[in-house]
Amino acid sequence: MSKGFIPSHGGYESLLSYKKAKIVYDGTVCFCRRFLDKRDRTVDQMIQAARSGKQNIIEASQASGISKETEIKLVGVARASLEELLEDYRDFLRTAQHPLWDKNSEEALFVRRLGSKPDTTYETYRTYIETRPAPVVANILICLIHQANFLLDQQLRQLEDRFIKGGGLREGMTKARLRERERMKMPKTNPRKGNDEQGI
Repeated sequence: MSKGFIPSHGGYESLLSYKKAKIVYDGTVCFCRRFLDKRDRTVDQMIQAARSGKQNIIEASQASGISKETEIKLVGVARASLEELLEDYRDFLRTAQHPLWDKNSEEALFVRRLGSKPDTTYETYRTYIETRPAPVVANILICLIHQANFLLDQQLRQLEDRFIKGGGLREGMTKARLRERERMKMPKTNPRKGNDEQGI
């Protein structure tokens, strides 16, 4: 553990929420390219919402060493962006009169099983996202967004708990100063005196 007051930070690549949000982003880019007119304003909005979900997880991870408040805020922004994207997909299905899969349907359970392993990537879903019709792909991405949101909700609860128990940067700075003061108060040993006593 570092003796300073800035804790270790970064490492977003290992976060399950980041891995899932990255899949959602790649899938959304593909969905918009395949099924939406590039002149449609919805395309840019959906891609930006997907990107915000991913990028804010990265920024939160990097900011965590300096500001727990900023980390929590950015994870919350990521969560909100994915919720916005979720509604875009629901709108697509509703306005085109396509069915929304029930969370316990056979199709939704299949997608859930695909994403149950921690090493899941976009490649796991590529065949389905790049070959299935629009209603199926939209439902797949809805399932993936739900998974990402679940992970972000867990992450927010963990961050809240850690902040309550350990505080933020100010508390870390105070503890570091106190440790340094205690260290300075400790008597310094004289190496020459120690050697003389041992007859060296």
